[in-house]
Amino acid sequence: MLSNEGDRLTRAVVSAPRNAYFDVGDLAANNINELPDRSRATRQMEQLTATLEAFGSEVVDVPELEGHPNCVFPRDVVLMTPEGFIRLRMGLETRRGEERWMARALEALGERCVGEIVPPGTVEGGDVILLGDIAFVGRSQRTNDEGVAQLSALLSPMGYEVRTAPVSEEYLHLGGQMSALGPSRVLHCRGVYPPGLFRGIETIEVHPCGPSAGNVICLGSGDVVANAAEEAETIRELERQGVTVQAIDLSEFHKGAGGPTCLILPVHRASIC
Repeated sequence: MLSNEGDRLTRAVVSAPRNAYFDVGDLAANNINELPDRSRATRQMEQLTATLEAFGSEVVDVPELEGHPNCVFPRDVVLMTPEGFIRLRMGLETRRGEERWMARALEALGERCVGEIVPPGTVEGGDVILLGDIAFVGRSQRTNDEGVAQLSALLSPMGYEVRTAPVSEEYLHLGGQMSALGPSRVLHCRGVYPPGLFRGIETIEVHPCGPSAGNVICLGSGDVVANAAEEAETIRELERQGVTVQAIDLSEFHKGAGGPTCLILPVHRASIC
């Protein structure tokens, strides 16, 4: 189970690209900027997986869903919570169906479903960050007001204070402009959030220098993975602030509008007392 995105990552799901990510008939409909290179993408995913495993995380590779190139980004389709997973509903129509695919995979791993987002609501996992007893939820192009309301109704009984924030148009998800760095610490882009959103939370600010400037994946308190091909300014600032950064070239996944957070679905995180 997972209650805090800043805790140590002990189990994660990925869906390594094999065929679907390289066989895209309509780039625009799938929000893919450019067809990726198969060999480079395969090597980059192997390096990402090896980095997680070297940190002590179990990595489960779920076979891709045929005809769904974006299933390489499993973060978006479910939300892990302390009580089980919530099946989300994709805002991008071409991703519909991935929710059932991942739900079946998680149930086969022994995880239980504790709720779902239903029409007309949409919520994508890239718009949700759980941090302690706070749930940050982004209202974006992919997550609508009805979805935010449904998700809030599911998370509030678990003890989360839901804090919502608008996601600027230049960002696809909340995770592009904000990420956990530890149990009560976040990275975020300067000047894009309403006052008071981060009350009680330690922050590191970076200049909003691209659509994924705030996109890193927390391995444990003070340890993150970042995209070396896109986030040089962010990496420099994090290292200056004492954060250990595993910098990996993930350029082939940037072509699909994704980054480190998108490629990894954290399933279990363990708090370190």
